[in-house]
Amino acid sequence: MAATIIDGKALAAKKKAQVAEQAAKLKSRPGLAVILVGDDPASRVYVTSKRRDCEECGFYSEEFALPAETGQKALLELVDTLNERPEIDGILCQLPLPKGYDYDEQEVLLHIAPSKDVDAFHPTNVGKIMIGDYDFLPCTPAGVMEMLKEYNIDPAGKHCVVVGRSNIVGKPQAMLLLHKHGTVTICHSRTPDLASITRQADILVAAVGRVNLITADMVKPGAVVIDVAMNRNAAGKLCGDVDFAPVAEIASYITPVPGGVGPMTRAMLMENTLTAARLHGKE
Repeated sequence: MAATIIDGKALAAKKKAQVAEQAAKLKSRPGLAVILVGDDPASRVYVTSKRRDCEECGFYSEEFALPAETGQKALLELVDTLNERPEIDGILCQLPLPKGYDYDEQEVLLHIAPSKDVDAFHPTNVGKIMIGDYDFLPCTPAGVMEMLKEYNIDPAGKHCVVVGRSNIVGKPQAMLLLHKHGTVTICHSRTPDLASITRQADILVAAVGRVNLITADMVKPGAVVIDVAMNRNAAGKLCGDVDFAPVAEIASYITPVPGGVGPMTRAMLMENTLTAARLHGKE
């Protein structure tokens, strides 16, 4: 029996409608500032889509498109200015920063005030996630948890395998599954015999960025398969880490790429910005 396809687009639309309804009740609109340095085409697409999301949710948004050669000092000064502006609740600096210039991404992220860090990348927010007492969650792992909840998939007592150990997805994803009482294994590029571990997974999250890394013989029949990656195959078509069609034949639930986790990532950014507005007393 083919897997149920988890519809990230529909769930994201539902989530944004809920956020818009709650935002309309605040004393003033939530505000999001997005900084884009350079002219990376993929980053430009993301920034444009975030502006549309803000419009949908009734948020105020401001975009700062800076030339690649702007420099670290000027970028940090902009962040400092945005930290001080009360109408701005969330600050997002689109990564990666341009190569070939002397940018320090970590220093930029550290400059964003933790209460405006709607990506949840600041060490203060990362530490709060670790202990389970947080204001924000990183948008992609949070989106995955919302999908599991929507489809009544409870991680409690399940063996959850996360393939990927990035600070943005893999590590926080593992912590969120752990907070929901899953038994979590984290795998990565140096894990020997990866397939022997992924075949044990009741819930398998793939977040590496390698086309067709997860094949059908690596998946336990009836597993829930969440594909976080966004790659392009040899034909230039968008795809994830999972060999979708064969895996869909044996999984119980699976996310498509595109149309799965991606839309939920953006929806959770809107929820984080709403949370930030409440933290700043706009309720």
